[in-house]
Amino acid sequence: MPLLPSLLLAAAAAVPTPAAAADCGQALCNGAALRPVAELLAQSNSRPVHILQIGDSHTAGDMIADGWRTRLNASYGSAGRGVVPGGRPFPGYLTWGINALWSPGWSVNGIFGRVWQPDGPVVGISGYSKTARAAGEHLSLTAEGLEFLFDRFIICGMAGPDAGTLAVNFAGTTQDVNFAAPQSAPLCREFQSQFAVGHVEVTTRDERPVTVTSMATFRAAGGVSLSNLGVPGAQLKHFARTDDALLRAELTAYRPDLIVIAFGTNEGFAADLDLDAYAEGLRSQVRRIRRLAGDSIPIMLLGPPNALTRNASIATAGGSTPIGCETGLMVPGHIAAVRDIQRGIAAELGLAFWDWARAMGSECAMYQWRSEGFVVRDAIHFNRSGGTRLGGLLADDFGSAVRSVLPVSPPQ
Repeated sequence: MPLLPSLLLAAAAAVPTPAAAADCGQALCNGAALRPVAELLAQSNSRPVHILQIGDSHTAGDMIADGWRTRLNASYGSAGRGVVPGGRPFPGYLTWGINALWSPGWSVNGIFGRVWQPDGPVVGISGYSKTARAAGEHLSLTAEGLEFLFDRFIICGMAGPDAGTLAVNFAGTTQDVNFAAPQSAPLCREFQSQFAVGHVEVTTRDERPVTVTSMATFRAAGGVSLSNLGVPGAQLKHFARTDDALLRAELTAYRPDLIVIAFGTNEGFAADLDLDAYAEGLRSQVRRIRRLAGDSIPIMLLGPPNALTRNASIATAGGSTPIGCETGLMVPGHIAAVRDIQRGIAAELGLAFWDWARAMGSECAMYQWRSEGFVVRDAIHFNRSGGTRLGGLLADDFGSAVRSVLPVSPPQ
């Protein structure tokens, strides 16, 4: 018999939230917002569909995204691995489906953590930029499995005065991308092949600086690609550190058909979180993404999961009465309020919303998941088995929503 939480200390005190929570009674709310991507999925045997997810370590770790990706690819086929930062921008960087390697001469700027440099190279959709200042520095991508072979390669970076040149070795040919320009500006280049390949490598030609902000591999023939772009420890407010012009260029190059915003866990653990400021920041970033990507691109919010802490100040944040879930583990005091704000703003702005916590179970479901071996020791992050299970739950709810707005079967 599975273990159950044995102690409920108290119900959480109501924390006032600036956006009214519109609970639809199921995990995925406002599925009608997904109609545009549902219509494209119905044509995905001839036209590839790209889902692009941004977020924190849950997104960066590629456990949950890969669980969802696997289910999408089983239903619709694979359109390639999608967008990646390029290189290995943080310790423990992991991707499924593609192996990203780099030489040691690249320096990193990112939107959060020790790598964040306010005056450093600008950062775009991946949350990271990589800069080389010597000849022979390289970045490479290698497909892991036939389903992730690709016939399109895109690289984005920053052009500017005195910038260098990259040699792109793709599909048996080498072509140069010259980043030198009179003024600093984003630059994205696409390369296409008549046949699918499994490897691409870019190499600096000389010592002039080259800044790469993201890379992507796609298949042109159809299917679905799911890009996961996350920064461990980040909150949505840190995404505001990305550059507008660069974001616009990357979103134009990568053409997402659905944007998934999956921040909220770190906000839920922030004892000093200002809920009003968080709500306004969420509205602002959604409007910004719509302005840069286009109003027609649907957006789905992923609410933060169930999570646990031993820190009493986190559990009592906002005046909450702590909810205990066994052996000193408690629910972060702000996490439910963050979830409610997201749900309310999703209803307000016409976004889909997936209640990750509801999909997992009760308030203390994280304890259950950990006892069953789906979660690592911190009671926050998921292992491969947990990611597969969660990705399956998301795939089920997403699939139900797609069928409800466009009741057709996946293309055969």
